[in-house]
Formats: sequence, structure tokens, C-alpha cells
Amino acid sequence: MNSLDWTVLIGYFGVMVAIGLWSHKRVDTVGDFFTAGGKMPWWLSGISHHMSGYSAVMFTGYAGIAYTYGVTSFVTWSLPIAIGIFIGAKLFAPRLNRLRSRLHVASPLEYLKNRYNIQTQQALAWSGLLLKIVDVGAKWAAIATLLSVFTGLTITQGILITGVVTAIYCTVGGLWADALTELGQFVIQLFAGLAMLIAVMGKLDGFSTLWTVWDKLPEGHADPTAGPYTVTFLLAFLFIKTFEYNGGMWNQAQRYMATDSARSATRSARLSAILWFVWPLVLFFPMWCAPLLVDAQKPDASDSYALMTEQLLPHGLLGLVIVGFFSHTMAMCSSDANAIAAVFTRDIAPTLSKAARGWNERAGLIAARWTTIAFLALSMSVATQVNSPAFKDIITVVIKWVAGLMGPIAIPFMLGLLRTFRKSGPTAALVSWATGLLAFWLVNYPINWSVDGGVPLQYQVSVPLAVSLVLYVVIGFVKPEDTPERDAVLTRINEDDGDGSAAAAVPAQAGPATDTAPVRD
Repeated sequence: MNSLDWTVLIGYFGVMVAIGLWSHKRVDTVGDFFTAGGKMPWWLSGISHHMSGYSAVMFTGYAGIAYTYGVTSFVTWSLPIAIGIFIGAKLFAPRLNRLRSRLHVASPLEYLKNRYNIQTQQALAWSGLLLKIVDVGAKWAAIATLLSVFTGLTITQGILITGVVTAIYCTVGGLWADALTELGQFVIQLFAGLAMLIAVMGKLDGFSTLWTVWDKLPEGHADPTAGPYTVTFLLAFLFIKTFEYNGGMWNQAQRYMATDSARSATRSARLSAILWFVWPLVLFFPMWCAPLLVDAQKPDASDSYALMTEQLLPHGLLGLVIVGFFSHTMAMCSSDANAIAAVFTRDIAPTLSKAARGWNERAGLIAARWTTIAFLALSMSVATQVNSPAFKDIITVVIKWVAGLMGPIAIPFMLGLLRTFRKSGPTAALVSWATGLLAFWLVNYPINWSVDGGVPLQYQVSVPLAVSLVLYVVIGFVKPEDTPERDAVLTRINEDDGDGSAAAAVPAQAGPATDTAPVRD
């Protein structure tokens, strides 16, 4: 990088902070901070949903997969995400929006204390919070790895720089700042991605590279599945991502909650699904061509895209592409931080502190901002350990830990929205959650250690979700726990009356509700 590249990078950081400060004017209540007051346009929500779904791991871990295995990086990652979001556009998006407009909640998990009980809400909240600290830590490590390639900064220095900038804008401006910066980041990534695509085609056969390159690439590079990324893995990943990217990890749920109606939430989801199908193709194509252009130095080839960028792009454009790396990571991390702050201040803190149950709007906003800072600090601390023996490497954390642990946390939250599963109550939710976590530990550690060659990746990530799903459904039939009060919650989430509901203010946080407390207008 030279002075021109640094100017582009520093200018980007400055714009992100400026957007956060501008967004501060739009944040007067807890509802504004966590759900944009239900006033976010569907198209902004859709772009924000898309951008908050992936990070610099795309340019490190998945770039390594693309370099090694080729097309399977798209077929077994972004394609199932696109399909999953499209499925959720009608199944989950409108119901998540009704959580805000009808139940007047600011956190995705607030409804769980009435849908199940307070114990279920706390179990999902605490386990999800801890998982997200590890997940976001991997994202910080990914962007710091890229920054070290280009600038020579240490991993820790890179983590500190990106974390501090993100903390400033998302803490000041809340979800509005997240969405608006993600819009800007999408525009930047559009130009950066196209610049890289054009540079690669120019280095090879021009525009005809799109169809002539395949005979030159390593054998099997065009196969839809390869290596550990088998058809079984693809199906498991589709199932997992249908839950995760429709709100199972909370930050995407906030985008649907932020729109003005259930119909707008559906349109938002469909836009995000289209972007997930189209845009990763533009980003992945240069990665598929990378074996013809660079020799990766790392065993997992996670440095291949960075090396190719340095080799092909002139200064200025190089800075723009680096900004593109940052844009994805900062988008995901800031959205996760906002979601975690919502869950902690609205779901966890009131059970721990009597004072928290009486917070007014000002106190709630202060708590939300400090929680955001605390979460970012913890995840940055974890990021410095992401390549330690406990975590192994970035892609292991993202694929195995997050995909494997997300299912047990998401199943009770997501299926609890659907009337079909009304008989599944607190027992089904807690048993499926706890057994799913146990299954993850057993499959990934004791059993994996005892099996020659280890347990295949597809089973490592899919077995916990499958166990949780089966138990949640079966226990609901064996021990039905539907009550009139719980049915009333489900009716309000599922009933379609035109969805012309106006945005509703979020009331002051109430104390912990019992599992039979009705939800009132």
C-alpha cells in the first residue's frame, strides 16, 4: 500500500464515523436504537440484511476453499443461503416483523418469555451471546489477517483499528447507523468487486475468460461439490442457513423487525435472497481463477485473494478493494453487536438486576451503548486467540462452531414462531437446546477423536441441529404444553390482517414474565 491507498482507507473510516454521528440524531428511544423505530424502507432493510450476512471470511477462508476446490465454494455456501432466505421470506420474515408491530418488543428474544418461559429465554440468550462472541472474534481475525498482508500491521493492531472504528459508529447511531453504513459499504463493494473481476479477466483472456478459463483450471474445479463439501454437506448447510439467515442468529431478524410492515419484511427478504444469488458469483469468479495467477503461501490458501489483489490492482484501486474487505466485516460485526446489545439489555439484564427492570428510555439507551462496547471488546479479545489450538483457524470457527451450535439455539426461537409447533412448549425447547449442545460436543470432540480420520464435516455441523429438531417436534407431541396464553401469542404473530400496522413504540422494559403471562394490546 502507498499513500493513495492509505488515503482511501482512512477516508472510508472517516465516512463510517460521520454516518454514525449523523444517525445519532435519529435515535431517541430504545426502539430507534434496536429496530429503527419500525421506519426502515424495505430496500434498505434488504441491502442491510445481505451485507450483514458475510464478512472478510469471504476473502480469507472461503477464498481458500475457492482456490482449492473451485465452484463448490458458491454451490455449498451462498447458493443455499439464497434459497434459505427465499424460503424464509414468507415463512419467517413477516412473523418476525409482527414481533415488533404487535408484541411491541425491541429484542428478537423478548417474546420467548411468553411463548415458553423465562428459563427458556435466558438459556437461548446466554448461549447465543457466548457463541456470537466467538463468531465475531473470528470475523475480526479475518480482517486483521488481510490487513497484515497489505500493511504489515500485526493481527492485534488490525483488530484494534477495525474494532474501534466499528464501535464508534454503531454505538452512537444504533441500527440506523448499521443500515446506512451497510448501504455505503454495498456501493463500495460493488465497485471493488467489479474492479477485481475486470482485472482478472484482463490478465487472462478478456471477457471470454468467463467461458474459456475452465479448461485451464485444476481438474474438478468446476464440480459443484468437492472435497469435504459433499452433497450431504450441501443439504445440511441449506437446512442450517435457512434458520440462521432468517433470524436464528438475531441480527438478520432485526432487519425484518425494522421495516414498517410484514409485507415490507417479505420484500426485504426477497431482495436479500436475489443479492445472495447474484453478487457472490462476481466475488467468487476471481477466486476460482486464482490458481492460474498466484501461488498461495498458507496451507489453507486463505491468503490467495490478498496476494492476487496486490499483484493485479494499481494503487488507489488496491485501497478500494481493501476497503471492500473492511466493509463486509464491519457490516456483520456492527449488526451482531447491536443484536447482542438488544438481547442483553432487554432479556438478560432485567433478570439480573431489579434496577434494570425500571430503566427509562435514557437509561435504556445508555445501557444499550455500553453493552455494545463491551461485546465488541470481548469479541476483539477472542479474535487474538482465533488461531490458537482451541479454535484452530478462522474457517473452523465459522463453519464448524457457528453452524454446529447455531441449530440448538435457533430451533426453539424460529419454530416457536409457527403455529404448526404450538404444542412444543418449555420442556421441548429446553431439552432440544441442551441435547443439541451436548450432541455438538460429542460429535466434534470425543467421537471425532475416536474415529479414524475424524467425523466428516457435514455430520459435525448437521447432527446437533438434527437432534434438536427431532426432540423439539417429538416432545411437543409426547408432552404438549400449549395453553390459551401461548396460543394468543402465536395468533398475534401469525394472523394476517393486511399488515398495515403502524410502527409501535417500545415500552419500558418490564420485569421477567411468567410462562403463562398473556400478551395484551
